Amino acid sequence: METAQSQEQAAPAAFTAFARFVLCGGGVGITSSFAVAALASWIPWALANALITVVSTLLATELHARFTFGAGGRATWRQHAQSAGSAAAAYALTCVAMLVLQQMVAAPGAVLEQVVYLSASALAGVARFAVLRLVVFARNRAQAAPTVRTARSVHATVARTAAPASPAVLCYAA
Repeated sequence: METAQSQEQAAPAAFTAFARFVLCGGGVGITSSFAVAALASWIPWALANALITVVSTLLATELHARFTFGAGGRATWRQHAQSAGSAAAAYALTCVAMLVLQQMVAAPGAVLEQVVYLSASALAGVARFAVLRLVVFARNRAQAAPTVRTARSVHATVARTAAPASPAVLCYAA
């Protein structure tokens, strides 16, 4: 029977994880930028950005759990919530960047809007990578803390093992 640890995939190295993050997150981000631009032609830009951010965050978190950080399966609710927090910060950054653009340029073209949006998204993406790798999908947090065995945990471990039948075996095991 395999243990939970042997079923998990090994965490990829930082460079490999970043390359996967760029591919998965960048692919979702670029697609999202076009979706925001298209949706913003029907509804206010901030609302379009909010809607697309929610959908793209759910999708990207699943991709990051499965491929980027080698979590070995679907993202948990906790990971989705933590990822949403970093996405909210990214949303704020992109909104501020677009508001600054609107204040500086009276009628920016679609290309300039995309450059500003993607630049702000890239900056937020690097910060999100750090948060996702170090917090959201961090591995073995419990193992990083020093293990303190109490009499109760030792007793529980001993209670789960089968007791040897003969005194000779007991002496040999000691």
